[in-house]
Amino acid sequence: MGKEITSREQDYSQWYNDLVIKGQLADYSAVRGCMVIKPYGFALWENMRDVLDKKFKDTGHQNAYFPLFVPKSLFEAEEKNAEGFAKECAVVTHYRLKADVNNKGKLVVDPEAKLEEELVVRPTSEAIIWNTYKGWIQSYRDLPILVNQWANVVRWEMRTRLFLRTAEFLWQEGHTAHATKEEAITETKLMLDVYADFVENWMALPVVKGVKSPNERFAGAEDTYCIEALMQDGKALQAGTSHFLGQNFAKAFDVKFSDKENKLDYVWATSWGVSTRLIGALVMAHSDDDGLVLPPRIAPVQVVIVPIYKGDEQKAQIDEKVTEIVKNLKAMGISVKYDDNDNARPGWKFAEYELKGVPVRIAIGARDLANNVVEIARRDTKEKASVNMDGIEDYIQTLLHDIQSAMYNKALKFREERITRTDNWDEFVQLLDTKGGFISAHWDGTAETEDKIKELSKATIRCIPLDNVQEEGKCILTGKPSSQRVLFARAY
Repeated sequence: MGKEITSREQDYSQWYNDLVIKGQLADYSAVRGCMVIKPYGFALWENMRDVLDKKFKDTGHQNAYFPLFVPKSLFEAEEKNAEGFAKECAVVTHYRLKADVNNKGKLVVDPEAKLEEELVVRPTSEAIIWNTYKGWIQSYRDLPILVNQWANVVRWEMRTRLFLRTAEFLWQEGHTAHATKEEAITETKLMLDVYADFVENWMALPVVKGVKSPNERFAGAEDTYCIEALMQDGKALQAGTSHFLGQNFAKAFDVKFSDKENKLDYVWATSWGVSTRLIGALVMAHSDDDGLVLPPRIAPVQVVIVPIYKGDEQKAQIDEKVTEIVKNLKAMGISVKYDDNDNARPGWKFAEYELKGVPVRIAIGARDLANNVVEIARRDTKEKASVNMDGIEDYIQTLLHDIQSAMYNKALKFREERITRTDNWDEFVQLLDTKGGFISAHWDGTAETEDKIKELSKATIRCIPLDNVQEEGKCILTGKPSSQRVLFARAY
């Protein structure tokens, strides 16, 4: 059938690519480093987006949209941010092409159409947004501003992987403005909790909430809060970030407000975002050697029904029963597909929906109809059961809930078994090479040591967990005093 998938054990990276391509999530494009998100992959993104969008609105945020282009002078205004993204920037220098007089049908840049000021294609939108906020904010009465935008961004990556790292990707970015430091920090932590809730309860993927080390912080932030997840190959993946920006951008763009005492002060800021990288996380965390395994709460199709019949008469009888089941399932808010396409055999369809990770598959034949039963297969464990058609809808609703819980618990068990404490450097490196996962170890708090550990082991500090226990110890590399352990891992 051309659906052979490389096994995880044989080549994890190829396995991942096989699933993304053959599972019809995405495809390569004519633009180097950019991908095409196919309808099935985009339906998955839309489901994620819809849940997150509601969560943002429930916490008081509104959507807006800002330009794709950022004047270079604005981009340069916050130095750390500009330096942090400089190597990934695509820049527009001209606004017109013209026919090449020497080559018919070819176009060249018109030298007379050079822009007065070059435009950066947004790698992130703090600069253009804070320049805009300057006109929106005069007094404490204008605060807080709680804005989010759904957009695309461009970061010119040299080494790309579908969903995980592409030159252009889709995301949301929240940008909020506050009257006090405390209010901004509260907002930063609130949005981290929103992300953690979504990833754990919708994506069925456990996360560690923490703070990034200064080295790993977002460029221009005072603090970066993050959620870190573990993939099946033992590597970590940053699933979302929420940044406390302090007054850095307000100072860079001179955004001041008069407080209740009529004193002028700079505004306090946050930004936060998740991207289509979450789809990559979903694939790597849950799927198996037979295809995608999608959590019911965000699967584009939760239930597929495949008829097995001979002749038009049997088909008509099955259609009548299935129409009733489909209507009842849809009334319960369950997304269901009845695949009665006669171009493919049932066995091919079973393999196809297994590959695409549909959580529940129902097969119904003439004999099943006579016995008032159907065969139900669940994608996560591949268990099958013959189930009475009476009350089938309640059974499926419960089953979807059970699959969601089972997927989370399986991922949680996997992660818990791969958080390892060590106080020995040789063991630290050995664990990274053999077991992977998160290594809980002491660090002396210096950027130099962090850089050296990364150089020697290819592991980075993924986060300092928010619920970290303070304990005296010695740095895993230098032996210098340390007050707490941090989580190291190799990562995507």
